[in-house]
Order: sequence, then structure tokens, then C-alpha cells
Amino acid sequence: MNTIMTTDRPLFVCDSDAEKRLQLMKEALAADAVVPYLGPGLLRLSSARPTVPHEPEAVAAALNTRAPAPSRIRTNMWSVAQFIEQRRHRRTLQTWMADIFAPPVSPTILHAWLATLPLSLIIDSWYDATMRAALAETGRTDVVEIQGVTRATGYADIWTKAYDLSGREIGTGSAAKTVLYTPHGSVRPAANFLVSDSDYVEVLTEIDIQTPIPEAVKERRTNRGFFFLGCRFNDQMLRTYARQIMKRSNGPRFAVLDAAALTNNERRFLAASAITLIDMPTGEAAARLIG
Repeated sequence: MNTIMTTDRPLFVCDSDAEKRLQLMKEALAADAVVPYLGPGLLRLSSARPTVPHEPEAVAAALNTRAPAPSRIRTNMWSVAQFIEQRRHRRTLQTWMADIFAPPVSPTILHAWLATLPLSLIIDSWYDATMRAALAETGRTDVVEIQGVTRATGYADIWTKAYDLSGREIGTGSAAKTVLYTPHGSVRPAANFLVSDSDYVEVLTEIDIQTPIPEAVKERRTNRGFFFLGCRFNDQMLRTYARQIMKRSNGPRFAVLDAAALTNNERRFLAASAITLIDMPTGEAAARLIG
């Protein structure tokens, strides 16, 4: 049996069915029919030990080397960041995050391939700026990146900032061919980070009514599905953002994940969000997509 489904669990496809779904996703990406939603797990496609953290727990560990947090929160990135912000000031937290993600990360072959496609919208849910670098390497001038920004540094009336690939701050990007949306911010070009609990207080209050989601993202998701690559949903923050970003979208939803590694919360989230799980290692899926 290649397809598995129960009433309280997501649809799983594996073996030959997984290969067929990946081929469909490859065709859908080329036709701009689905939105790639990229996570930090993609960093391991190029190296077993990426030059920057590839999961929230690794960010927490890096921050702990600079200011040890209480043991009860030590593995939670958002709580450790809040601990530092309260005791060392927001500027210190931002400086340390920028330092942690300062090493440049070369785009993987998957990032490079995605950069050549006629995609209207790409979601990058991590801070490393790898997808941005891949797009810049193509020499394209029709791309705008919209980044989430914290209100802790005085941006009281805005949720996002937009940049072209040279790093220049520009308008909202509604006319760009491709919008790269980094909802949690990015190390480049301006070291914008949503990372502490306080960064998300107002965002989570408003996100259910979609206020923090850029209009360009709302417009471009409407008639498209979503394809999650390198993502995990093992924290409520990650699930909330994914749920709200794909809200009111039309089209299929797929995620490449190792079914055996899923938590119960992840299984429930995938089922509730109608996301079909392609049970395959990310590296194998990437190779099939670009092959």
C-alpha cells in the first residue's frame, strides 16, 4: 500500500506514489501553480554541518553560549531570545543574531533551480538569506523581498519592509515578477529578526485577521497551492505562521517530510490543514525535483 490515511492523521504517500506526486509538484512549480514554502532543513542539502544553525534548537544553543538561559527554557529559541532581550537589551539580541547568521551560505542546487522558475511567490521561513542569494546570482531585477520586522525597534506602524536584491529599501513589491516573502525576517540586507516572544505578541494578536500578511502575498496565494520543503511543524509558532500564510489559498498542499519523525502535533496539523505528506528524505526529493 503506497497511500496511507486515517481519520485523525494526514494523507501519506510513499514509494511510487510519492515519486508521482513529486513529478506533479515539479510540473506545478514550473507552471507557477504552487508556492514553495522553504524551511531551514534545506541547509543540510549541501552539508551535514551547515555554517549557520539549521533549526530553532541550534539557534537557542548558539545564543546560550553568549548568555546562558535558565535550564527550563534553554532549548526554546523564542524564550532564550526573550531572556536575552530582557536582560541585555534588544540591540544585543539583534547583534548576536546577526553574528550567528553572518557566515554566507551558498545556495543549494534546489535553491538555484527554484531561482530560475517563473514563480510569483516564494516563502522562506528562515533567517539565512540563501534563497535571496540564489535569486541574486541569476542577475534578475524583477524580484522584491518582503521581510517581517519587529516592532521592538520602533517600527510601530508597519509589519514588513521591502528590499530589492541589491539591498535597497523599496515599496511593497506588488508589481514584481517574483515576491520573496521572509515572514520572520532575514540576516540580509538589514538584519531584521522576529525571534523573541515579545516580537510575536502583536503579530499573533493580529495574524488571524491577516493584518501582518503583505497584500502582495495575499494576492498571489489565492489561486495557488503550497509545497513545503525543509520545514518542520513541531512548535506552535511554526504551525501558526504556516496556517495563516496559506489561509484562503486554493490548490493542493504537499510537504516533504519523514513520516517516522513526526510528532503527534505535526500529524494533527497536517491533517487539519489538508497537507499531503510525501514520505521521502528531503535530499532524495530535491534530487528528483531538479533531475
